[in-house]
Amino acid sequence: MVDDIDPRTVPPGMGDEDTSFFDPTRFKILIIGVVAALAGLMSGIDIGVVSGALDFFAKEFHPSTMALSWVVSSMMAGAALGSVCSSKLSQKIGRKRALICGAGVFVIGSLGCALSWSVPSMIFFRVVMGYAVGVSAFTAPLYLSEIASEESRGAMISTYQLMLTVGIFVAFLADTYFAYSGNWRGMFGFAAAPAFFFFIGVLFLPYSPHWLVMKGRLKEARSILLDLRNDPLETAKEIQAIRAQLETKQEGWSLLKRNGNFRRSVALGVLLQAMQQLAGINIVMFYAPKILQAAHFDSQAQLWCTAIIGLVNMLATFVAVGLVDRWGRKPILYVGFAVMAITMAVLAGLLHEGMADQASQMIAVFVLMVFCAGHAMSAGPLMWVLCAEIQPMSGRNFGMSISTLTNWLANMGVSVSFLPLMELFGAAGTFWLLAVFNFVFIGLTYLYVPETKGMSLNVIEERLLKGVKLRKLGRR
Repeated sequence: MVDDIDPRTVPPGMGDEDTSFFDPTRFKILIIGVVAALAGLMSGIDIGVVSGALDFFAKEFHPSTMALSWVVSSMMAGAALGSVCSSKLSQKIGRKRALICGAGVFVIGSLGCALSWSVPSMIFFRVVMGYAVGVSAFTAPLYLSEIASEESRGAMISTYQLMLTVGIFVAFLADTYFAYSGNWRGMFGFAAAPAFFFFIGVLFLPYSPHWLVMKGRLKEARSILLDLRNDPLETAKEIQAIRAQLETKQEGWSLLKRNGNFRRSVALGVLLQAMQQLAGINIVMFYAPKILQAAHFDSQAQLWCTAIIGLVNMLATFVAVGLVDRWGRKPILYVGFAVMAITMAVLAGLLHEGMADQASQMIAVFVLMVFCAGHAMSAGPLMWVLCAEIQPMSGRNFGMSISTLTNWLANMGVSVSFLPLMELFGAAGTFWLLAVFNFVFIGLTYLYVPETKGMSLNVIEERLLKGVKLRKLGRR
Protein backbone atom coordinates (compact mmCIF):
# COMPACT_ATOMS: atom_id res chain seq x y z
CA MET A 1 0.00 0.00 0.00
CA VAL A 2 1.09 3.58 -0.65
CA ASP A 3 0.53 4.43 3.00
CA ASP A 4 3.40 2.12 3.91
CA ILE A 5 5.92 3.67 1.53
CA ASP A 6 8.43 5.96 3.18
CA PRO A 7 10.63 7.83 0.68
CA ARG A 8 13.52 7.61 3.13
CA THR A 9 13.48 3.80 2.95
CA VAL A 10 13.78 3.54 -0.82
CA PRO A 11 17.08 1.75 -1.60
CA PRO A 12 19.90 3.84 -3.08
CA GLY A 13 20.00 3.74 -6.85
CA MET A 14 16.24 3.35 -7.23
CA GLY A 15 14.75 6.32 -9.01
CA ASP A 16 17.93 7.38 -10.80
CA GLU A 17 16.96 9.35 -13.89
CA ASP A 18 17.23 7.79 -17.30
CA THR A 19 20.04 9.68 -18.98
CA SER A 20 19.73 7.94 -22.31
CA PHE A 21 19.05 9.98 -25.42
CA PHE A 22 15.53 8.60 -25.72
CA ASP A 23 13.65 8.58 -22.43
CA PRO A 24 10.46 6.50 -22.91
CA THR A 25 8.93 7.88 -19.69
CA ARG A 26 9.27 11.49 -20.80
CA PHE A 27 8.00 10.56 -24.25
CA LYS A 28 4.95 8.93 -22.66
CA ILE A 29 4.21 12.08 -20.63
CA LEU A 30 4.66 14.17 -23.78
CA ILE A 31 2.10 12.07 -25.68
CA ILE A 32 -0.37 12.26 -22.78
CA GLY A 33 0.15 16.03 -22.60
CA VAL A 34 -0.43 16.54 -26.33
CA VAL A 35 -3.61 14.42 -26.31
CA ALA A 36 -5.03 16.23 -23.26
CA ALA A 37 -4.06 19.60 -24.72
CA LEU A 38 -6.21 18.82 -27.78
CA ALA A 39 -8.98 20.28 -25.61
CA GLY A 40 -7.31 23.62 -26.36
CA LEU A 41 -7.33 22.85 -30.09
CA MET A 42 -11.06 22.10 -29.83
CA SER A 43 -11.72 25.39 -28.03
CA GLY A 44 -9.61 27.36 -30.51
CA ILE A 45 -11.42 25.90 -33.49
CA ASP A 46 -14.75 26.88 -31.95
CA ILE A 47 -13.51 30.46 -31.53
CA GLY A 48 -12.10 30.66 -35.05
CA VAL A 49 -14.73 28.88 -37.13
CA VAL A 50 -17.58 31.29 -36.42
CA SER A 51 -15.70 34.28 -37.85
CA GLY A 52 -15.70 32.75 -41.34
CA ALA A 53 -19.21 31.30 -41.14
CA LEU A 54 -20.96 34.43 -39.91
CA ASP A 55 -21.49 36.27 -43.22
CA PHE A 56 -22.62 33.17 -45.14
CA PHE A 57 -25.02 32.20 -42.34
CA ALA A 58 -26.43 35.76 -42.34
CA LYS A 59 -27.04 35.66 -46.10
CA GLU A 60 -29.14 32.51 -45.73
CA PHE A 61 -31.19 33.42 -42.64
CA HIS A 62 -31.08 37.26 -42.60
CA PRO A 63 -30.82 37.72 -38.80
CA SER A 64 -30.88 41.14 -37.16
CA THR A 65 -27.62 42.64 -35.93
CA MET A 66 -28.45 41.69 -32.35
CA ALA A 67 -29.43 38.13 -33.34
CA LEU A 68 -26.14 37.77 -35.23
CA SER A 69 -24.28 38.98 -32.14
CA TRP A 70 -26.02 36.30 -30.10
CA VAL A 71 -24.98 33.63 -32.61
CA VAL A 72 -21.39 34.53 -31.68
CA SER A 73 -21.78 35.23 -27.97
CA SER A 74 -24.13 32.33 -27.14
CA MET A 75 -21.05 30.10 -27.11
CA MET A 76 -19.68 32.15 -24.20
CA ALA A 77 -22.98 31.81 -22.33
CA GLY A 78 -22.65 28.03 -22.63
CA ALA A 79 -18.99 28.20 -21.64
CA ALA A 80 -19.85 30.23 -18.53
CA LEU A 81 -22.35 27.52 -17.56
CA GLY A 82 -19.78 24.82 -18.29
CA SER A 83 -17.12 26.54 -16.20
CA VAL A 84 -19.52 26.73 -13.23
CA CYS A 85 -20.35 23.02 -13.48
CA SER A 86 -16.86 21.76 -14.33
CA SER A 87 -15.33 21.92 -10.85
CA LYS A 88 -17.90 19.60 -9.29
CA LEU A 89 -18.11 17.47 -12.44
CA SER A 90 -14.35 16.84 -12.58
CA GLN A 91 -14.33 16.12 -8.85
CA LYS A 92 -17.26 13.69 -8.98
CA ILE A 93 -16.56 11.66 -12.12
CA GLY A 94 -12.88 12.46 -12.55
CA ARG A 95 -10.83 14.66 -14.88
CA LYS A 96 -10.61 12.01 -17.59
CA ARG A 97 -14.35 11.33 -17.74
CA ALA A 98 -15.11 15.07 -17.64
CA LEU A 99 -12.86 15.54 -20.71
CA ILE A 100 -14.65 12.65 -22.46
CA CYS A 101 -18.01 14.29 -21.73
CA GLY A 102 -16.72 17.63 -23.00
CA ALA A 103 -15.49 16.10 -26.27
CA GLY A 104 -18.74 14.18 -26.84
CA VAL A 105 -20.93 17.21 -26.17
CA PHE A 106 -18.74 19.32 -28.49
CA VAL A 107 -19.22 16.83 -31.34
CA ILE A 108 -22.99 16.99 -30.85
CA GLY A 109 -22.96 20.79 -30.70
CA SER A 110 -20.80 21.30 -33.79
CA LEU A 111 -22.82 18.85 -35.88
CA GLY A 112 -25.99 20.54 -34.63
CA CYS A 113 -24.63 23.91 -35.79
CA ALA A 114 -23.79 22.41 -39.19
CA LEU A 115 -27.39 21.15 -39.52
CA SER A 116 -29.08 24.26 -38.08
CA TRP A 117 -32.39 25.18 -39.72
CA SER A 118 -32.92 28.60 -38.09
CA VAL A 119 -31.27 31.31 -36.03
CA PRO A 120 -32.67 29.96 -32.69
CA SER A 121 -31.44 26.44 -33.49
CA MET A 122 -27.97 27.81 -34.28
CA ILE A 123 -27.93 29.74 -31.00
CA PHE A 124 -29.02 26.62 -29.08
CA PHE A 125 -26.27 24.43 -30.54
CA ARG A 126 -23.71 27.20 -30.04
CA VAL A 127 -24.64 27.11 -26.34
CA VAL A 128 -24.10 23.33 -26.41
CA MET A 129 -20.65 23.81 -27.98
CA GLY A 130 -19.87 26.49 -25.42
CA TYR A 131 -20.78 24.21 -22.53
CA ALA A 132 -18.28 21.65 -23.81
CA VAL A 133 -15.61 24.35 -24.19
CA GLY A 134 -16.24 25.59 -20.64
CA VAL A 135 -15.87 22.11 -19.18
CA SER A 136 -12.73 21.35 -21.20
CA ALA A 137 -11.11 24.76 -20.57
CA PHE A 138 -11.33 24.17 -16.82
CA THR A 139 -10.55 20.45 -16.75
CA ALA A 140 -7.72 20.08 -19.27
CA PRO A 141 -5.19 22.41 -17.55
CA LEU A 142 -6.16 20.84 -14.21
CA TYR A 143 -5.53 17.33 -15.59
CA LEU A 144 -2.24 18.41 -17.19
CA SER A 145 -0.98 19.95 -13.94
CA GLU A 146 -1.76 16.72 -12.06
CA ILE A 147 -0.17 14.39 -14.63
CA ALA A 148 2.99 16.41 -15.26
CA SER A 149 6.12 16.21 -13.17
CA GLU A 150 7.16 19.31 -11.23
CA GLU A 151 9.86 20.10 -13.81
CA SER A 152 7.50 19.87 -16.80
CA ARG A 153 4.33 21.36 -15.27
CA GLY A 154 4.74 24.87 -16.69
CA ALA A 155 5.45 23.63 -20.19
CA MET A 156 2.58 21.12 -20.07
CA ILE A 157 0.01 23.75 -19.08
CA SER A 158 1.42 26.17 -21.66
CA THR A 159 0.81 23.48 -24.27
CA TYR A 160 -2.93 23.93 -23.72
CA GLN A 161 -2.74 27.66 -24.48
CA LEU A 162 -0.54 26.96 -27.49
CA MET A 163 -2.98 24.38 -28.85
CA LEU A 164 -5.80 26.90 -28.46
CA THR A 165 -3.99 29.36 -30.74
CA VAL A 166 -3.23 26.50 -33.16
CA GLY A 167 -6.96 25.71 -33.19
CA ILE A 168 -7.84 29.30 -34.08
CA PHE A 169 -5.33 29.26 -36.94
CA VAL A 170 -6.55 25.89 -38.26
CA ALA A 171 -10.16 27.12 -38.10
CA PHE A 172 -9.23 30.23 -40.09
CA LEU A 173 -7.64 28.01 -42.76
CA ALA A 174 -10.77 25.82 -42.87
CA ASP A 175 -12.94 28.92 -43.14
CA THR A 176 -10.89 30.08 -46.11
CA TYR A 177 -11.23 26.70 -47.84
CA PHE A 178 -15.00 26.48 -47.40
CA ALA A 179 -15.53 30.17 -48.21
CA TYR A 180 -14.94 29.58 -51.92
CA SER A 181 -18.24 27.68 -52.05
CA GLY A 182 -19.92 29.65 -49.24
CA ASN A 183 -20.30 26.41 -47.28
CA TRP A 184 -20.81 27.61 -43.71
CA ARG A 185 -22.22 24.20 -42.76
CA GLY A 186 -18.91 22.61 -43.76
CA MET A 187 -17.08 25.05 -41.49
CA PHE A 188 -19.05 23.92 -38.44
CA GLY A 189 -18.93 20.28 -39.51
CA PHE A 190 -15.15 20.52 -39.72
CA ALA A 191 -15.08 21.57 -36.04
CA ALA A 192 -16.45 18.14 -35.06
CA ALA A 193 -13.39 16.31 -36.45
CA PRO A 194 -10.76 17.34 -33.84
CA ALA A 195 -13.32 16.85 -31.07
CA PHE A 196 -13.94 13.30 -32.29
CA PHE A 197 -10.21 12.49 -32.32
CA PHE A 198 -9.88 14.12 -28.91
CA PHE A 199 -12.72 11.92 -27.64
CA ILE A 200 -10.95 8.77 -28.90
CA GLY A 201 -7.58 9.89 -27.55
CA VAL A 202 -8.85 10.64 -24.04
CA LEU A 203 -10.23 7.09 -23.76
CA PHE A 204 -6.62 5.87 -23.64
CA LEU A 205 -5.35 8.43 -21.12
CA PRO A 206 -4.67 7.40 -17.51
CA TYR A 207 -6.79 8.73 -14.67
CA SER A 208 -5.41 11.66 -12.70
CA PRO A 209 -3.40 10.33 -9.72
CA HIS A 210 -4.59 13.31 -7.70
CA TRP A 211 -8.24 12.37 -8.27
CA LEU A 212 -7.56 8.70 -7.51
CA VAL A 213 -5.97 9.63 -4.17
CA MET A 214 -8.95 11.92 -3.49
CA LYS A 215 -11.24 8.91 -4.00
CA GLY A 216 -9.09 6.62 -1.82
CA ARG A 217 -7.86 4.54 -4.78
CA LEU A 218 -4.24 4.70 -3.62
CA LYS A 219 -3.01 1.52 -5.31
CA GLU A 220 -4.18 2.74 -8.74
CA ALA A 221 -2.69 6.18 -8.13
CA ARG A 222 0.68 4.69 -7.22
CA SER A 223 0.64 2.41 -10.26
CA ILE A 224 -0.05 5.29 -12.65
CA LEU A 225 2.53 7.60 -11.05
CA LEU A 226 5.16 4.86 -11.08
CA ASP A 227 4.48 4.34 -14.78
CA LEU A 228 4.76 8.08 -15.47
CA ARG A 229 7.77 8.82 -13.24
CA ASN A 230 9.61 5.47 -13.40
CA ASP A 231 10.99 6.40 -9.99
CA PRO A 232 9.71 4.80 -6.75
CA LEU A 233 11.23 7.57 -4.61
CA GLU A 234 9.59 10.36 -6.61
CA THR A 235 6.32 8.41 -6.72
CA ALA A 236 6.25 7.99 -2.94
CA LYS A 237 7.04 11.66 -2.36
CA GLU A 238 4.35 12.78 -4.81
CA ILE A 239 1.70 10.56 -3.23
CA GLN A 240 2.53 12.02 0.18
CA ALA A 241 2.42 15.57 -1.23
CA ILE A 242 -1.00 14.94 -2.81
CA ARG A 243 -2.37 13.60 0.46
CA ALA A 244 -1.00 16.58 2.38
CA GLN A 245 -2.54 18.96 -0.15
CA LEU A 246 -5.93 17.26 0.11
CA GLU A 247 -5.89 17.84 3.86
CA THR A 248 -6.16 21.59 3.19
CA LYS A 249 -9.89 22.25 3.33
CA GLN A 250 -11.16 24.08 0.26
CA GLU A 251 -13.56 26.90 1.11
CA GLY A 252 -15.63 29.24 -1.02
CA TRP A 253 -18.37 31.64 0.03
CA SER A 254 -17.69 31.16 3.74
CA LEU A 255 -14.05 32.24 3.32
CA LEU A 256 -15.11 35.10 1.04
CA LYS A 257 -17.58 36.40 3.65
CA ARG A 258 -15.25 36.32 6.64
CA ASN A 259 -11.86 37.17 5.09
CA GLY A 260 -11.36 40.59 3.52
CA ASN A 261 -7.93 39.65 2.16
CA PHE A 262 -9.43 36.75 0.23
CA ARG A 263 -12.02 39.15 -1.16
CA ARG A 264 -9.12 41.28 -2.43
CA SER A 265 -7.51 38.36 -4.27
CA VAL A 266 -10.85 37.30 -5.80
CA ALA A 267 -11.55 40.89 -6.87
CA LEU A 268 -8.11 41.11 -8.50
CA GLY A 269 -8.77 37.85 -10.34
CA VAL A 270 -12.05 39.30 -11.65
CA LEU A 271 -10.27 42.52 -12.72
CA LEU A 272 -7.51 40.61 -14.53
CA GLN A 273 -9.97 38.55 -16.56
CA ALA A 274 -12.09 41.60 -17.39
CA MET A 275 -8.96 43.41 -18.59
CA GLN A 276 -8.02 40.44 -20.76
CA GLN A 277 -11.36 40.46 -22.58
CA LEU A 278 -11.96 44.23 -22.75
CA ALA A 279 -8.57 44.58 -24.44
CA GLY A 280 -10.44 43.41 -27.56
CA ILE A 281 -8.70 40.22 -28.66
CA ASN A 282 -11.85 38.17 -29.20
CA ILE A 283 -13.40 41.00 -31.19
CA VAL A 284 -10.51 40.54 -33.61
CA MET A 285 -10.75 36.72 -33.49
CA PHE A 286 -14.54 36.60 -33.98
CA TYR A 287 -15.01 39.58 -36.28
CA ALA A 288 -11.73 39.88 -38.21
CA PRO A 289 -13.47 39.49 -41.61
CA LYS A 290 -15.96 42.23 -40.72
CA ILE A 291 -13.14 44.52 -39.57
CA LEU A 292 -11.33 43.90 -42.85
CA GLN A 293 -14.59 44.44 -44.73
CA ALA A 294 -14.72 47.90 -43.16
CA ALA A 295 -11.21 48.36 -44.60
CA HIS A 296 -12.60 47.55 -48.10
CA PHE A 297 -11.04 44.08 -48.53
CA ASP A 298 -12.94 41.67 -50.77
CA SER A 299 -14.35 38.46 -49.24
CA GLN A 300 -11.47 36.14 -50.16
CA ALA A 301 -8.81 38.63 -49.05
CA GLN A 302 -10.66 39.05 -45.75
CA LEU A 303 -10.38 35.33 -44.95
CA TRP A 304 -6.76 34.93 -46.08
CA CYS A 305 -5.72 37.95 -44.01
CA THR A 306 -7.67 36.54 -41.07
CA ALA A 307 -5.71 33.27 -41.40
CA ILE A 308 -2.42 35.20 -41.35
CA ILE A 309 -3.58 37.04 -38.22
CA GLY A 310 -4.33 33.67 -36.61
CA LEU A 311 -0.82 32.45 -37.49
CA VAL A 312 0.77 35.49 -35.83
CA ASN A 313 -1.42 34.95 -32.77
CA MET A 314 -0.15 31.36 -32.53
CA LEU A 315 3.54 32.21 -33.00
CA ALA A 316 3.49 35.09 -30.51
CA THR A 317 2.36 32.72 -27.76
CA PHE A 318 5.87 31.23 -27.81
CA VAL A 319 7.21 34.67 -26.81
CA ALA A 320 5.18 34.72 -23.59
CA VAL A 321 6.33 31.21 -22.68
CA GLY A 322 9.96 32.22 -23.19
CA LEU A 323 9.87 35.60 -21.42
CA VAL A 324 7.46 35.24 -18.50
CA ASP A 325 10.10 33.93 -16.05
CA ARG A 326 12.85 36.19 -17.38
CA TRP A 327 11.20 39.60 -17.75
CA GLY A 328 8.50 39.13 -15.14
CA ARG A 329 4.73 39.57 -15.34
CA LYS A 330 4.32 43.34 -15.09
CA PRO A 331 6.91 44.43 -17.70
CA ILE A 332 5.34 42.09 -20.25
CA LEU A 333 1.86 43.40 -19.42
CA TYR A 334 3.05 47.01 -19.78
CA VAL A 335 4.48 46.25 -23.21
CA GLY A 336 1.42 44.24 -24.27
CA PHE A 337 -1.17 46.85 -23.27
CA ALA A 338 0.91 49.66 -24.79
CA VAL A 339 1.16 47.77 -28.09
CA MET A 340 -2.58 47.05 -28.08
CA ALA A 341 -3.50 50.65 -27.24
CA ILE A 342 -1.30 52.10 -29.99
CA THR A 343 -2.44 49.61 -32.64
CA MET A 344 -6.14 50.15 -31.86
CA ALA A 345 -5.61 53.92 -32.08
CA VAL A 346 -3.81 53.56 -35.43
CA LEU A 347 -6.58 51.28 -36.77
CA ALA A 348 -9.23 53.77 -35.62
CA GLY A 349 -7.38 56.53 -37.44
CA LEU A 350 -7.13 54.47 -40.62
CA LEU A 351 -10.83 53.59 -40.50
CA HIS A 352 -11.69 57.26 -39.96
CA GLU A 353 -9.72 58.22 -43.08
CA GLY A 354 -11.51 55.57 -45.15
CA MET A 355 -8.57 53.39 -46.33
CA ALA A 356 -9.32 53.83 -50.02
CA ASP A 357 -5.79 52.94 -51.21
CA GLN A 358 -3.98 49.60 -51.03
CA ALA A 359 -1.15 50.94 -48.85
CA SER A 360 -3.49 51.88 -46.00
CA GLN A 361 -5.23 48.49 -46.32
CA MET A 362 -1.90 46.68 -45.92
CA ILE A 363 -1.09 48.87 -42.92
CA ALA A 364 -4.44 47.84 -41.39
CA VAL A 365 -3.58 44.15 -41.73
CA PHE A 366 -0.13 44.74 -40.24
CA VAL A 367 -1.68 46.67 -37.34
CA LEU A 368 -4.09 43.81 -36.59
CA MET A 369 -1.20 41.34 -36.61
CA VAL A 370 0.82 43.47 -34.19
CA PHE A 371 -2.24 43.83 -31.95
CA CYS A 372 -2.69 40.05 -31.83
CA ALA A 373 1.01 39.56 -31.12
CA GLY A 374 0.81 42.08 -28.28
CA HIS A 375 -2.09 40.24 -26.69
CA ALA A 376 -0.72 36.72 -27.27
CA MET A 377 2.59 37.59 -25.58
CA SER A 378 1.00 39.33 -22.59
CA ALA A 379 -2.61 39.45 -21.38
CA GLY A 380 -3.59 36.21 -23.15
CA PRO A 381 -1.54 33.73 -21.09
CA LEU A 382 -0.34 35.90 -18.19
CA MET A 383 -3.77 36.65 -16.72
CA TRP A 384 -4.24 32.92 -16.14
CA VAL A 385 -0.80 32.64 -14.54
CA LEU A 386 -1.48 35.56 -12.20
CA CYS A 387 -4.98 34.39 -11.27
CA ALA A 388 -3.56 31.05 -10.11
CA GLU A 389 -0.67 32.68 -8.22
CA ILE A 390 -2.65 35.22 -6.18
CA GLN A 391 -5.28 32.88 -4.69
CA PRO A 392 -4.57 31.33 -1.24
CA MET A 393 -4.52 27.53 -1.16
CA SER A 394 -7.71 27.18 0.90
CA GLY A 395 -9.69 29.25 -1.61
CA ARG A 396 -7.83 28.50 -4.85
CA ASN A 397 -10.56 26.38 -6.45
CA PHE A 398 -13.23 28.97 -5.67
CA GLY A 399 -11.05 31.89 -6.76
CA MET A 400 -10.13 30.24 -10.06
CA SER A 401 -13.78 29.31 -10.71
CA ILE A 402 -14.85 32.94 -10.23
CA SER A 403 -12.00 34.12 -12.49
CA THR A 404 -12.95 31.63 -15.21
CA LEU A 405 -16.62 32.60 -14.99
CA THR A 406 -15.68 36.28 -15.27
CA ASN A 407 -13.60 35.55 -18.36
CA TRP A 408 -16.50 33.92 -20.20
CA LEU A 409 -19.07 36.50 -19.09
CA ALA A 410 -16.80 39.39 -20.13
CA ASN A 411 -16.10 37.59 -23.40
CA MET A 412 -19.83 37.26 -24.00
CA GLY A 413 -20.49 40.90 -23.13
CA VAL A 414 -17.79 42.15 -25.49
CA SER A 415 -18.91 39.86 -28.33
CA VAL A 416 -22.61 40.65 -28.09
CA SER A 417 -22.03 44.41 -27.93
CA PHE A 418 -19.44 44.79 -30.72
CA LEU A 419 -21.74 44.83 -33.76
CA PRO A 420 -24.29 47.18 -32.11
CA LEU A 421 -21.40 49.47 -31.12
CA MET A 422 -20.15 49.42 -34.72
CA GLU A 423 -23.61 50.54 -35.85
CA LEU A 424 -23.88 53.20 -33.14
CA PHE A 425 -20.38 54.74 -33.14
CA GLY A 426 -19.01 53.48 -36.45
CA ALA A 427 -15.89 51.35 -36.88
CA ALA A 428 -13.47 54.18 -36.05
CA GLY A 429 -15.30 55.18 -32.86
CA THR A 430 -15.45 51.59 -31.63
CA PHE A 431 -11.71 51.06 -32.03
CA TRP A 432 -10.95 54.40 -30.39
CA LEU A 433 -12.87 53.03 -27.39
CA LEU A 434 -10.70 49.89 -27.34
CA ALA A 435 -7.57 52.04 -27.52
CA VAL A 436 -8.73 54.01 -24.47
CA PHE A 437 -9.44 50.78 -22.57
CA ASN A 438 -5.92 49.50 -23.18
CA PHE A 439 -4.34 52.79 -22.06
CA VAL A 440 -6.39 52.59 -18.85
CA PHE A 441 -5.22 48.99 -18.31
CA ILE A 442 -1.60 50.18 -18.19
CA GLY A 443 -2.55 52.27 -15.15
CA LEU A 444 -4.54 49.47 -13.54
CA THR A 445 -1.56 47.13 -13.98
CA TYR A 446 0.66 49.61 -12.13
CA LEU A 447 -1.85 50.17 -9.32
CA TYR A 448 -3.03 46.64 -8.57
CA VAL A 449 -1.03 43.89 -10.29
CA PRO A 450 1.83 42.32 -8.27
CA GLU A 451 5.13 41.17 -9.76
CA THR A 452 5.23 37.50 -8.81
CA LYS A 453 8.32 36.42 -10.75
CA GLY A 454 10.52 34.17 -8.62
CA MET A 455 8.14 34.27 -5.64
CA SER A 456 6.82 31.09 -4.04
CA LEU A 457 3.08 30.68 -3.72
CA ASN A 458 3.47 30.32 0.04
CA VAL A 459 5.16 33.73 0.35
CA ILE A 460 2.55 35.40 -1.85
CA GLU A 461 -0.25 33.86 0.23
CA GLU A 462 1.42 34.87 3.50
CA ARG A 463 1.76 38.49 2.37
CA LEU A 464 -1.80 38.58 1.05
CA LEU A 465 -3.27 37.36 4.34
CA LYS A 466 -1.17 39.91 6.26
CA GLY A 467 -2.90 42.70 4.35
CA VAL A 468 0.02 43.77 2.13
CA LYS A 469 -1.12 45.92 -0.80
CA LEU A 470 -1.92 43.87 -3.90
CA ARG A 471 0.75 45.43 -6.10
CA LYS A 472 3.38 44.79 -3.41
CA LEU A 473 2.55 41.11 -2.85
CA GLY A 474 5.51 39.95 -4.88
CA ARG A 475 8.11 42.24 -3.37
CA ARG A 476 10.74 40.67 -1.18
